Amino acid sequence: MQNVLNALRTLEELAGRQPIGVAELARVMDLPKSTVQRALGTLHTAGWIKQTGSTPTRWTLTTKALLIGRQATGELGVRDVAVPVMEKLRRAVDETVHLAVPEGDRIVLVERLETSQPVRIVLPLGQPLSGHASANGKAILAAGSPDAVERYLARGLTHFTDTTIDDPDALRTELDAVRARGYALNQGEWRDDVSAVAAAVLGPDGAPVASMSINLPSSRCDSERLHALGSHVRSAAQEISAALGYEAPHASRVR
Repeated sequence: MQNVLNALRTLEELAGRQPIGVAELARVMDLPKSTVQRALGTLHTAGWIKQTGSTPTRWTLTTKALLIGRQATGELGVRDVAVPVMEKLRRAVDETVHLAVPEGDRIVLVERLETSQPVRIVLPLGQPLSGHASANGKAILAAGSPDAVERYLARGLTHFTDTTIDDPDALRTELDAVRARGYALNQGEWRDDVSAVAAAVLGPDGAPVASMSINLPSSRCDSERLHALGSHVRSAAQEISAALGYEAPHASRVR
């Protein structure tokens, strides 16, 4: 069992520090070099890591880790469908487009297509997003069940900026507005310099499986442009939802 734990810990440390050699790994993990070397050998045999070809030998992850990670978050199929639509949206608006997925009680950023403009919003993949202070978070909350909203409210609403909605009744009203217009707004509610619009991506059962957003510096948008971008992201999210098998209640079936 200890050998398995050492291998898993080595994999985690390597992922955050790659490319890295055995001596450095042993130092940061406070383990004997021979123990780390055995763990690296096990991971290499299993196909999780590979050598960079440099001298001294350094190690990096293989794509196996990426594929397993995507399957673990349940977003592999969603991402495959979403990326072509995201690219079309990015070309149309020339702003950064993000894809986020719900993961338990969190909302996690899993894909980013960047604008060509020099001033841009860059968030790292894997970044957890606020449910009430981000456009992605509000889009997913609004598309979810009332129970899910109440569970979120019960955890408390963190105050980030002067425009953060941190009152439960105000957030319920805001989520009603999101449902009515089909997209969520973030006007500096998480960071003063970041604005965004987002719409939920729905699975076949109508539950939110992701959200897609357009993110841009607050200095580059006013309310009118933000709502115009909202129409774009709503249409794009509807396209992805339809491709995943969701049929809107008003849609007629062809027999």
